[in-house]
Amino acid sequence: MGNVLIIGNGARESALGQAFLRSPQVDTVYVAPGNAGMPLLGLQVLPVAEDDFASLLQFARQNVALTFIGPEAPLAAGIVDTFQKAQLPVFGPTQALAQLESSKQFAKAFMQRHHLPTAKAQVVTSQAQAQAAVAEFGVPVVIKVDGLAAGKGVTVAQTQAEATGAITQLYAQQPHMAVLIEECLVGQEASVMAMFNGISRVVFPLSQDHKRRFDHDAGPNTGGMGAFAPAPQFSPEQQAQAQELVDQTLAGMVVDGLYGNGVLYIGVMFTAAGPKILEYNLRFGDPETQVLLPQVQNDFYQLVLDLLAGQAVDLQLDGLTYCGVVAANPGYPQDTSASLPVIIPDETQRQYWYPAGIVQGTDGLRSHGGRIFTIVGAGADLKQAQAQAYLRLKALSGRLAYREDIGWHAL
Repeated sequence: MGNVLIIGNGARESALGQAFLRSPQVDTVYVAPGNAGMPLLGLQVLPVAEDDFASLLQFARQNVALTFIGPEAPLAAGIVDTFQKAQLPVFGPTQALAQLESSKQFAKAFMQRHHLPTAKAQVVTSQAQAQAAVAEFGVPVVIKVDGLAAGKGVTVAQTQAEATGAITQLYAQQPHMAVLIEECLVGQEASVMAMFNGISRVVFPLSQDHKRRFDHDAGPNTGGMGAFAPAPQFSPEQQAQAQELVDQTLAGMVVDGLYGNGVLYIGVMFTAAGPKILEYNLRFGDPETQVLLPQVQNDFYQLVLDLLAGQAVDLQLDGLTYCGVVAANPGYPQDTSASLPVIIPDETQRQYWYPAGIVQGTDGLRSHGGRIFTIVGAGADLKQAQAQAYLRLKALSGRLAYREDIGWHAL
């Protein structure tokens, strides 16, 4: 039996922990720093910050057989390099490889160098340059902060006034910030995820995230308000096109000397002119992970070990569709200061409840931050999965807020 350490504290890490616990080879799953809801799922919370590499390294050396990195910040800071230097088994990309997420300039140059289809873009470093680029592209236009922004660094400005406001706000914070001004692509967006080592890979079904805060994609961007998978609106041909983009990207990494393993997440827009890459992430998406991993019938621990050994096995799926809905602080993403009571799920409910922003209060579990937990439903099709997710959520949402239309693009 082996123990596993997961770095992170969100619903994504809750789903990863559950996937590892289903393996007969795994005894204990530790999550650092974790959250106060995770012990209800049988996960062991390790109160060590995700940037305390020395303490995490010491714990892993003495207690676990494998470490899996969930969020982007420690990846960008080089946690995998630290573990590899200590010759400890770790699944995640190196700091060099993580630049595909941590620097949009780096990612855009990579796509252009390897002839990967993507939106036209211009890098600017001043408010005047940004305004000039917007005038050249016209509206709607996409404005992207260059570095990590927890899924909230993108503005899709529909009007000139909206673009000007976003640019003014960005450059008020930092006068010489690197920003990408990008043409706005039109079509259906998909999240493409693969676990890889070199060019060996396991590709998951296409999923779709819901970034905007309110129903029918209104309001500000968030880290994600819900997701579903497999996404039925995408054809087998589009799934094949997505896999080809994964393979082209992995081949480009090898050409550039960016060797490593981890999770590749490609945001793809299926336009009238074919698929185009919106962005790269080098980790599982949240909330997509919560609807992808429950489908997997493989021993997830063995799947990771096989990839670390350079072998890719076929993904075995249960054939169901999953829909996940995020329960969030009512003020999210602007004001997340409210501390609200969290209803404790019973034993049955814990099978589809993935905690995130939860702390232990004097009177029980309380909300902390923006996204509090994800509830997942399953069914023979998306309509059934959606209905089950919302039925389950109503019993646990309390005073938390959520979108009521997760899956609407497909339905």
